[in-house]
Amino acid sequence: MDLQIDDFYKDAAAAMLHLYQVFPRKMALYVEDLIGREEPDEFGLPSKRHESCLGTLLWLAEEGYLRFDSTIAYDALDQAVLSEKGFLRLSRSVPHALRDGEALPPSVRRVHATLAFQLREALSQKHGERLARLTRLLFESSLTATGDTV
Repeated sequence: MDLQIDDFYKDAAAAMLHLYQVFPRKMALYVEDLIGREEPDEFGLPSKRHESCLGTLLWLAEEGYLRFDSTIAYDALDQAVLSEKGFLRLSRSVPHALRDGEALPPSVRRVHATLAFQLREALSQKHGERLARLTRLLFESSLTATGDTV
């Protein structure tokens, strides 16, 4: 089992949602806010888990999902913000996210159908398989006009 990939999905989703919640403002995105406190090793170096989370943040930036000005040591990305690509992916509708016939006002239906809302629900429920599926949707490049909420 590739547990580091499950951690990657969780870290990527959590980071993107942190930025989505403050969009379009910039923020310092701390690893500790995403994965909790990890003790450094006996040499004072970050743990493997900490390094993996930071690696996820840097990968998201390299792939164009977010931008940042600089790193704060091994602890954070400074002045991080979602890119257009990241924002559009999170705000698009997820197919079949809502049950048919669910009586919700249109504005609530629109929000509940977004990938951001669905990711937030999966994270809060600690539903690993659903989180992996939804995070993979985040990385899919096809944005169809019929499924887009923006």
